[in-house]
Amino acid sequence: MALRYAILVSLSEGAKSGYDVAKQFDESIGFFWRARHSQIYREMGKLKDSGLAIAEEVQQSGKPNRIVFTITDAGREALLQWSREPSEPPEMKDHFLVQLYGIESVDLDGVRQNLLRRIERHQDRHAEYVIKHELLEDSNSLADLGKQLALEVGMRWEWEWVDWCTKALERLAPEAIEGMTNVVPFKQREKKHAE
Repeated sequence: MALRYAILVSLSEGAKSGYDVAKQFDESIGFFWRARHSQIYREMGKLKDSGLAIAEEVQQSGKPNRIVFTITDAGREALLQWSREPSEPPEMKDHFLVQLYGIESVDLDGVRQNLLRRIERHQDRHAEYVIKHELLEDSNSLADLGKQLALEVGMRWEWEWVDWCTKALERLAPEAIEGMTNVVPFKQREKKHAE
């Protein structure tokens, strides 16, 4: 997927400055599509140049003027056409899994440390998804339903990784798991969340 479509999705919700789009990437769209701020600003200029967005300078007193971008009809049409294209699931590319595949030739303690780090990172991301999802639970809008569904996939993805890393660590180093009381199997956690 080209970055331009992720930005068009952001602009489809309303006019935004480059800062606003970058912030939205940091707080939500970035869960599913990562981009550096410099890439976002550069791509927004390209969207303007290609007629998919317009830019308007907004005067501010005491601060630099803001450039606010709005999606055009051509931008909405491009987004619509893009949504009709088939989307293939991404291929897995993870150097840690390659390390596991060759476990007899790598540092076992390093593998254990990687598993512990991954558990923590995936738990943190899962918690972020849950917070965002809870903010949308009472909404019945189609826009929010799409966000809920995307966040639910994210929640499952992250928790499956926590579950798998925990099981792998139990098999490689049971002593490393003993003090970890915050790892709850996904199905129990999902049931608890539904109550």
